This record gives sequence, C-alpha cells and structure tokens, in this order.
Amino acid sequence: MKKSTWALVGALSATTALALSGCSGSTDTASSDGGGGDAAARACVILPDAASSPRWENFDRAYLEEGLTSAGFEVDIQNAQGDTSKYSTIADQQLTQGCGVMLLVDYNGAAEGVATKAKAQGIPVIAYDRPFTGADYYVSFDNVQVGELEGQTIVDGLTAAGKDPATASVIYMGGDPTDGNAAMFREGADKAMSAAGITPAAEPKGVWDQAKSATNFEQALTSLGGSVDAVWSANDTNAAGVISILQKNNLTGVPVSGQDANVAGLQNILLGWQTATVYKPVADEATAAVDVVVKLLNGETVSTDLTLDDGTPYIAVTPQLVGPDEVQTVVDAGDASAAEICTGDVAPKCEEYGVK
Repeated sequence: MKKSTWALVGALSATTALALSGCSGSTDTASSDGGGGDAAARACVILPDAASSPRWENFDRAYLEEGLTSAGFEVDIQNAQGDTSKYSTIADQQLTQGCGVMLLVDYNGAAEGVATKAKAQGIPVIAYDRPFTGADYYVSFDNVQVGELEGQTIVDGLTAAGKDPATASVIYMGGDPTDGNAAMFREGADKAMSAAGITPAAEPKGVWDQAKSATNFEQALTSLGGSVDAVWSANDTNAAGVISILQKNNLTGVPVSGQDANVAGLQNILLGWQTATVYKPVADEATAAVDVVVKLLNGETVSTDLTLDDGTPYIAVTPQLVGPDEVQTVVDAGDASAAEICTGDVAPKCEEYGVK
C-alpha cells in the first residue's frame, strides 16, 4: 500500500444511529440473529488473530456483532488465529454459505485473495482497520494522524526531559510491513519527528510481536553502545517489549510511544515507563463499519470524504492521545476496566491519577 494522500470525493458518512453496547463471547463459532437465513442479508467477517492486539476478540467482535444483529442482519464472525491458510479456508466456507458483504481485517495479505473471490461473486468487500488491494471501501482510523500523535509524543517527551530532539538518539520500532497501516503510522510519526530534526539512530525491521520487538530493540540498543534518548514504538505491544529491555538495562526516563490503549500499555503509562498511547475507540471504528455494511446490505449509497492513493474510498475515524491524566477516559468508554489496570504496584498510581 502506498503512503496515504487525501482526495475529496464527497460527503463523509461515518456515523450511524445504531447504539453499540454490550459484550459477547470470543469463540470462533459463527454468530447470527435475524435475516431468516438469507445470504444476501448476511455479513461475513474475518478477524486476523488474537496475538497482535487483544482488541479483535475483546472488542471488535462484540461491537460488530451487536451493531449488525441489532440492525436485523445475520453476521458470521470468524478469527483466522494468525494463519493465512485458515483465513482462506474460513473465507471459502463463508462464501459457500453465502454473504451479502464481506468485512475483512487483513492478515499477511490473505484478504487480497479473498476479495478477488468475493468480488467475482458480486459481493462488496470492506477492508476493516487494515488496507489491502481489491477492497471496495476502507474503514479505519486516520492512520497518518495516529503516527503524528506518536511522533509528537516523542518530540514532547524529549523536550520535557531537556534534550534537543535534533541531536537525540531515537530508535524507531515500527510495525509489520505486511500490514498496510504500518507505512501510514511511520509516515505520520516521521512527519512530526523530522520537523523537529529527528532522524532514526537505528530502525530494526518492523514487527507486531512483543518478544520479537524486545529482541530487535535490544540488538539496536547494543549497536548504539547501550545509549538511547527515546523510542518511537508503533503500538503498545511493541512498546512492552521495548520497556522490558529498558528495565533490564536500568534505563529510566526514556520517552516511549504506542497505540491501542491496551491494559499493559495503560499500566506502563501510569508507571511512567510509556509516555502516552494513541487511543482508538474501537466502538467508533465499529460504528463506522456497521454503517457501511448496513448501507450496502440495504442497497444504499456509501459516501466518503477521502480516498487512499489507489482510489479506495476511505472512512477515517479520529484517534485520541492518552497520557496518565487521560487513562480514565478509556475506562469510561468501556475499553478497559479499573479492575484490570489497577493491580499490584499500579494501584497507587491509579489513585494518584483518579482511575476508578
């Protein structure tokens, strides 16, 4: 996927009257309600895994299912569990059963082949959260803005520490390049950091994996003689790997970015190991996706303001920056609980920052 540029193509329609709430199980079994078995009224959804982020099973599944079933449509939600072969098998089964729309979160390019098969049957395809070639629509957060918020976190963190960003040693820990969003995150982050004079002192190959991120960061740190001023990390999972190595080497006060506002990330922020996270309220993204799915199933027109470079209509949702003072906003939204966050040595910090 090319770096993103924006083009005006119409009026944005990224909201819906559906209220998304509640929670459901996180098994791989299909779930459905209404629709009377009519394939044309069925939304087929494939999630990528449960490892790159806890969001897919903990939040996206529930929000998408609730929104679509509340609208009176059947929904079949499956998880490929990080297996491209399983991804293809799930898709074949869903297409055999029948789909009115397919909503796909790509995993290592597997969605592209599925999109080709779906479109050959006249079934519209929505790329959800991650872009891929062949989709009819792309629903995600403004991923360049996500990167910009991360990059600004590093700039502000260095400034607060009394260090000149232009001369600081900053390691870049990006995401898996097979994820089309990874390039957008880096584009935005580099935009913010390069404006302050930052260039990467080291940049290992990007991954979405905590253990690999830790290994890659440790090797980069060693190559720099054990010295680092800040770390641009593309998400909280990678940041956790980075932080484990900072702790191992007794390196404190190092600004570290992230995104997803997962529980571990929020804990690291409260403890001072991570500077901030970019919070992407899953309910907002799911709401925008449900709106598109419902319109397509009803034969209505979907309008957007933006496109990707390849012309794919892009419904972009606004992300939020969360530092220690904003952790409660994530709890208030229901995307994390104080009981999960405020454990062990984090509990006093929750009291200090009003997380309850």
